Order: sequence, then C-alpha cells, then structure tokens
Amino acid sequence: MNEKFPVILGAEMFYIKGNEIGILVSHGFMGTPQSVRYIGERLGQFGYTVFAPRLKGHGTHYQDLEKCSHEDWFDSLEKAYQKLKQQCKVVFVMGQSMGGTLALWLAHRHQEINGVILINPALTIPEFEPLKQKSKPRYFNEGVPDIKAKNTYEITYQKVPIKAIHELQNLMEQTPAILPDIHCPVLGFKSVEDHVVPPENTEYIIEHIGSDIKESSVLPNSYHVASLDNDKDVIVESAHDFVQHLVSEKVT
Repeated sequence: MNEKFPVILGAEMFYIKGNEIGILVSHGFMGTPQSVRYIGERLGQFGYTVFAPRLKGHGTHYQDLEKCSHEDWFDSLEKAYQKLKQQCKVVFVMGQSMGGTLALWLAHRHQEINGVILINPALTIPEFEPLKQKSKPRYFNEGVPDIKAKNTYEITYQKVPIKAIHELQNLMEQTPAILPDIHCPVLGFKSVEDHVVPPENTEYIIEHIGSDIKESSVLPNSYHVASLDNDKDVIVESAHDFVQHLVSEKVT
C-alpha cells in the first residue's frame, strides 16, 4: 500500500544516534511519532540510540489509514527494528497504546529482543465495540485526545475510518493468544484513569505474559496518551531504570 498524501509537518519519524543500547518507540493508533517525541528525546539524553518510526497510514491523511491493514503497521515497526538492530547490540521496544500491542507482536516474533516497555497497551477499546459488525458510516469524527495535561497538543486525524477500526480490533483480539510465548522482560505502565483503554488491559498482559521478569507501574496523573501527559517524566525515569537494571545484571 502506497500513501497518497504527504507527511504532516511534525509527524515525521525521528532517530537519535547514541550508544549500543537501542530503544525502538512506537506511537499508537491515529497518532504519530510526535506523541512519543518527548519520551524519545529524554531517553536519548541518557545516551540511548532511539528510533521512532511512523507507522504506515499515520501522520498523512485518514484516507491513507483507511487502506492499511494491521500487518502494514506491524511491518513498519519490524523494519524499524531491523534497522536499529544493525546499529545496537541490545534493543528494547516501547509502545504507547496500539504501539504497545505491536511491541508485543514484535517480541513474539523476535525472541532476541531484550525487553518490552508498554504504555497503556490496547487489548480492548470499549468505545469501538458496537462497530464490530458495521460498515457504515465510512468515517467517524475523532474526539479530543485523552490527555489530562492542559495546553498539550497531539497530531492526529479529525476522522477515523471504520475499516481501520476493524483492523485494530483484529489485532487486539489476536494478541492474548501470543502472550504465554513472550519471554523477554516486560515493564507495563497503566494510567489510573484512562478513557480509551481500560487499565485492566495492562494488568491482563502482566498476568498472562510468559516473562519471568515483569513489572508494572501506575501513572496517577495521566489519561490514555500518557507519553504526552503529566507523568511522562515518570515513564522516562522508570524505563531508564528498567533498562539499566537489565543491562547491569546481564539479563540481556
């Protein structure tokens, strides 16, 4: 699938060259690398090599998104992982919302991944449930991003295609089955108040994933898009501690 529309200014992928510890960062459904840029740049200040790809169909126009499958989104992340792996000896994968879901699939396929960091990962989105068997309307108006912090802007589309919603639902529905076969260390963040993805999604993943090393952390002052919200520095610091502990203990 080829995109027809240009990339929105500010929605581009970003790459920060650092040391041999790489962190691949994925934005979520309808988002762009802009939504994880703050976290990525902060991690880059610790010396990590950070790569945040733009998932296909995102950051251009919702008509591009309409033509994408969830395999296209995974392919975007996997290609970025392969590039990062060429530069780094150790690679961790971090994902916000659907980006966390895709990170799980990446860790399932590439067992050599050294750890996964999940930010409000999506297995269910209650708001979309009534749309499962529907084909109309073709597009829905997208609401305001679920962010508690004031004066915070996220680049996203004003409309969401129903076909894209169905692709996201297919991805989420297939994910629980792979959890027992994922064995890398995992750190899961959940917002106490999330109006998009129930916090129980993170709890379910932590409980059912096959990893021996698994941690969870609560974000008390953020909504769903936590990578842009009040606890974004908590995410950065906790992720840094998680990575450093694993590297120093030679778990990797």
